[in-house]
Amino acid sequence: MIESKRQSSPLILGSRSIGSLLVQYSVPAIIASVATSLYNIIDSIFIGRGVGPMGIAGLAITLPLMNLVIAFCTLIAVGGATISSIFLGQQNVKRATDVVNNVMVLCVIHSIIFGGTTLLFLDDILMFFGATPETLPYAHEFMTVILYGTPISYVFIGLNNLMRATGYPKKAMISALLSVVVNIILAPIFIFNLDWGIRGAATATIIGQTAAFIWVLAHFMSKRSFVHFDLRQQWLTSTIIKRIYSIGLSPFLMNVCACIVVIFINHALLDCEGIDGNLAVGAYGILNRTTMFFVMIVFGVTQGMQPILGYNYGARKWNRVKKTLSIGIWIGVAITSIGWVITELFPDQVSELFTTDEVLIDLARNGSRIYFIFYPLVGCQIVIQNFFQSIGKPKLSIFLSLTRQLILLIPLLLTLPRYWGIDGVWASMAGSDGLAFLLAIITAWVVLRRLDHNFKESSPIPSNIQNKTDND
Repeated sequence: MIESKRQSSPLILGSRSIGSLLVQYSVPAIIASVATSLYNIIDSIFIGRGVGPMGIAGLAITLPLMNLVIAFCTLIAVGGATISSIFLGQQNVKRATDVVNNVMVLCVIHSIIFGGTTLLFLDDILMFFGATPETLPYAHEFMTVILYGTPISYVFIGLNNLMRATGYPKKAMISALLSVVVNIILAPIFIFNLDWGIRGAATATIIGQTAAFIWVLAHFMSKRSFVHFDLRQQWLTSTIIKRIYSIGLSPFLMNVCACIVVIFINHALLDCEGIDGNLAVGAYGILNRTTMFFVMIVFGVTQGMQPILGYNYGARKWNRVKKTLSIGIWIGVAITSIGWVITELFPDQVSELFTTDEVLIDLARNGSRIYFIFYPLVGCQIVIQNFFQSIGKPKLSIFLSLTRQLILLIPLLLTLPRYWGIDGVWASMAGSDGLAFLLAIITAWVVLRRLDHNFKESSPIPSNIQNKTDND
């Protein structure tokens, strides 16, 4: 059901209780994230059962490229959602409308440039990412379909983030669910009945996103929406583009780092002696799908927090900002702790969802015991990182993203596997999670103390005055 004008108005972000706002905004985002995660898992199950272990390994090879696809989209989507919330907190609907127009154009531009360029060099890119002659055909077939569909994917994701940020969390949830439901219905038909294999999974993905694309486009074309397309407003504005890129740079770099890290992980697994490298990569694919299920739920929480944080920070309601962060951290830790319990108690059952290959199950089980050691702490680190992004402080968010995924992990990956083999690969990921948690806690403590002082020293300003986001 479409929210009423009063209920969907972002003005409630500054007055309603934080708990009820988190329920209103985070629950739909969590449902959408869970649906997306389940789709990824179910898709992998279909591929594992319908294509085989090499299909799972080929899908794992596409992970770094998929991270790059997402990176160039979130650069626009997250940056646009954040500054639209801040503008609405400053009661500036006109500038929030400019953001929607700019996000639409930038998503189309990014998708054409990135998708087209990648298609030209696809095989070379996949080989660099760790594809072997056995896994390359599967990875190539999957990514070709995905890349042709990037214009639809980018616009859908970009506008869906803005839909949530501008006061329509339930409609944003519906669009995500629509994409997932269509995908899950079509994937087994394409894979098993039509015998399209891994190409069928990718085709179902794009068709599902097309249905969601139509939904979000209709929303922003309607004048009944609080913020909508307006031909009279700016469609490419240098100041807005600069702010979108500056804030979106954090999730962009996070996904680029994830791409780089997966490349190192794939090559480290392929180089391990005494095991089938392709199956080791497949085992990592299973662990990655599992961990991302719970990470995506935490992302759902942070997506719900983002408009609340952005609005109240823009309105200089600092106590509401701190309370939102505190509740978000506890929820994030609870979610990843549940993930840790499940992976510790039922590692075989999780792996058996994806494959019946005993060697692959054994590799995934041994990896799970080490990989998830510090997993309960990951929820806290993700919430803190996204907190800085949501209040318009991208440098801090980028710093925390780089340390967890690059600065801490790469040295461990280059060192530990030399002594512990494949166990060293899993231990590297666990070690970086633990160290990144400590760094996030220290950073948050220092910065929050400084912001506490700044907000006490400055008096509230009228809501009709536009303020530039504080510099980091």
